[in-house]
Amino acid sequence: MSLHPAAAAPARDLFLPVPFGACQLRNRIVMAPLTRSRASTDGVPGPFAAEYYRQRATAGLIIAEAAQISPQGKGYAGTPGIYNREQVSGWAVINQAVHQADGRIFLQLWHVGRISHPSLQPDGALPVAPSAIRPAGQAYTEHGFQDFVTPRALAEADLAGIVEQYRGAAQHALSAGFDGVEIHAANGYLIDQFLRDSTNHRSDGYGGSLAGRSRLLMEVTAAVTAVWGGERVGVRISPVSPANDIADSDPHALFTYVVEQLNAFKLLYLHVIEGATGGPRDIDPAFDFLRLRQRFNGLYIGNNGYDLAMAQAALAAGRLDLVAFGRPFIANPDLVRRLQEGAPLASLDGASLYSGGAHGYTDYPPLAAPRTPA
Repeated sequence: MSLHPAAAAPARDLFLPVPFGACQLRNRIVMAPLTRSRASTDGVPGPFAAEYYRQRATAGLIIAEAAQISPQGKGYAGTPGIYNREQVSGWAVINQAVHQADGRIFLQLWHVGRISHPSLQPDGALPVAPSAIRPAGQAYTEHGFQDFVTPRALAEADLAGIVEQYRGAAQHALSAGFDGVEIHAANGYLIDQFLRDSTNHRSDGYGGSLAGRSRLLMEVTAAVTAVWGGERVGVRISPVSPANDIADSDPHALFTYVVEQLNAFKLLYLHVIEGATGGPRDIDPAFDFLRLRQRFNGLYIGNNGYDLAMAQAALAAGRLDLVAFGRPFIANPDLVRRLQEGAPLASLDGASLYSGGAHGYTDYPPLAAPRTPA
């Protein structure tokens, strides 16, 4: 989809500053979290990450790539963590670079649950999930793609420890100098697995009813906001996305309930993937995203396939407060300027998305500086 349709409306409103909790963003454009697999095997952000994020700091808000909250939370080769001192130090360098460029950056807190593989887990253990249901698909491991396995169902007694992992990760993110955090409750990962009735077949207090299936998310949100306060915390959801073999029999009832319950925490924002993650927006035309926008008391970030005209129209109609762009930020570190000036966008190199190193990461060139009249 082109980000520059011929009939694009003037982009003035999208580029105005906007109050954002305790701070102000320079514009309403959000860089969505993008897994790039550049971290060390120990989960420390890679040596080029500070430059990568600094280059993109003209976004109103950067939501940094998802970081696993514990060794158990890892699901892909080369992803960063936020659970030890070395990782905190690595992220601190990144945050310093973004702040020196007058940017704002949040960290997405992540536990993948069953979307992992024993080769990525401590001591080769099984991945964990609400129920022992094997997902379709393959995990991206240090040894290439390998079939998913049947996960271990978490015991009820285990879940306090999971919540504690989120609390600890939130504290580490604060120590690393982030401006806030986002709880990843989307895309078929652990929290989303608890929410959906296709992956949660539990009969205890974390299953069954909407309240039971939502309980882990609410406990995690309570733990994270106890560290940060609600005004510096967001939650990401993907109500109709089938990503990572996930589904629910009544997503409208589920996510209306979730949003209403989240209001108790006075969160800064709700980040919503509208449609299939990285795919069509109309996968479930009957789902009413505007209803979520109306039910939520904080800011609403719309995500998935927005172009400039769509973003402006949605903003003007009050359907969102900020708009997230994902892959366009990879090949266009100066995406904000390109959108504002109507400049052409560079295309990303798919072969280098997860390849490691600076190529395809920090070597995409920005637009040339405007020529100064003689």
